[in-house]
Amino acid sequence: MKTPLCNFCLKSGILCPKCQEKVRSGEINDLDVDIARILLKLREKYPSLEGITFYKAYRARNVVAMVVGHGDTPILLGYGGRIVRSLGDEVGGVIKVVEKSGGRRKFLEDLFAPVNIMTINTIWLPDGTTETRVILSGYPRKLPADVEALKALAKQIQDITVRVEFEKT
Repeated sequence: MKTPLCNFCLKSGILCPKCQEKVRSGEINDLDVDIARILLKLREKYPSLEGITFYKAYRARNVVAMVVGHGDTPILLGYGGRIVRSLGDEVGGVIKVVEKSGGRRKFLEDLFAPVNIMTINTIWLPDGTTETRVILSGYPRKLPADVEALKALAKQIQDITVRVEFEKT
């Protein structure tokens, strides 16, 4: 399992000078450290976690987005969702797993899962900025997290300003 911290620091609970500098510089934060420690603890129960790469975590309200390596999402969502549920219980929120590699569409699909995205449009505003309009299928209550929190996460992770609409079927 690859994390921003070395395994010795995660196991011992004491950060080495290199990992302390990462925390001090803001490259990683306390949430990253907490999730990396929880993943290390869960690795004993779920050996498939050995192959994942955890990059960073972001929090908006009660939603935590974990940025992981390409192809690691099914591993974290496996075991009937027990891994993600355990993580959510430990950090106190809903966990969304997004892959680092992939385009804007893949990122938004991961963020708004399990609701399907009907269409994605770019809106060019008069002041020269852009917004990404995402039309989701169904109703807002199908989302496991608050829409405003998901929009905030999109802004934090990929600097995307999102406008969300629902296509009621």
